[in-house]
Amino acid sequence: MRGLAGRYATALFELAEERGELDGVDQDLSGLTAMLDESPDLVRLVRSPILSRAEQAQAMAALLERAGAQVLSRNFVALLAEKRRLFALAHIIEAFRAKLAAHRGEISAEVTSAAALKPAQLEAIKSALKRAVGHDVTLAGRVDPGLIGGLVVRVGSRMIDSSLRTKLLNLQLSMKEVG
Repeated sequence: MRGLAGRYATALFELAEERGELDGVDQDLSGLTAMLDESPDLVRLVRSPILSRAEQAQAMAALLERAGAQVLSRNFVALLAEKRRLFALAHIIEAFRAKLAAHRGEISAEVTSAAALKPAQLEAIKSALKRAVGHDVTLAGRVDPGLIGGLVVRVGSRMIDSSLRTKLLNLQLSMKEVG
């Protein structure tokens, strides 16, 4: 899947760069990621082998048009639907954002929290990570209510897990060792 996602992400990145639309495409993909995170129905739509190419393309076209997405973004998603590659959309977006971050000299980080973080909280995390790694940081936020509280931050291959779920699991393990 990574190879497939990488090839499509590279193609989109090169087209967007050539046309001077990197920022606009990035905004469109960020909006699409947010929609996928918030809508299980949309996730089912992009992963469904039952829906025809035309049905998937029509639904995605309507969604992106309503969201005000750029023509390049709409055409790209239409191509994915036509080629039956919508199932890889989230991975393609992730690969595109990694390419964009590298192009900008930024490091990508993912912050997972139990509840949606406020913009001020995201900025505080972003500036703390910038001080720690010495580069600009692009944050992708995710919500996982299963964390109960706290955060899980991933920067490259490093992960900082301060979630309440992990702390409780560690406490449970240490209690088993004692008893």
